[in-house]
Amino acid sequence: MKKRVLFLCTGNSCRSQMAEGFLRSLAGERFEALSAGIKPASVNPLAVKVMQEAGVDISRQESKPVSLFLKQQFDFVITVCDNARQACPFFPGTYKAIHWDIEDPAAAQGSEEEKLTVFRKIRERIRERVASFIENESL
Repeated sequence: MKKRVLFLCTGNSCRSQMAEGFLRSLAGERFEALSAGIKPASVNPLAVKVMQEAGVDISRQESKPVSLFLKQQFDFVITVCDNARQACPFFPGTYKAIHWDIEDPAAAQGSEEEKLTVFRKIRERIRERVASFIENESL
């Protein structure tokens, strides 16, 4: 039986989308990966671009409000920013709450290349966190 994981952030436009994509890509069929936002915005095109560079296609993923998931059960709810952690609603059932405080790449300033550098750094941090999560929770 797949373990259900919900990644939660403010806008569901970058960090949670990347985490969802990496979990799907790296964990195969062991987990069901979902993501949502407290105040969802559209998926950031720079997140799509840097994930494509890493061989993960998130171009068809959509930003979703957390309200869509309030009556669903999860094995893990992972918040990827402090705002989401503070505003995280209660979900039914028993689940493990995990918090990763990850910088918002959408806040990056500068040229597109400078922004992409920040997105790539955050992408790698998320890849490492997801890989560690898979290793620790698949035992």
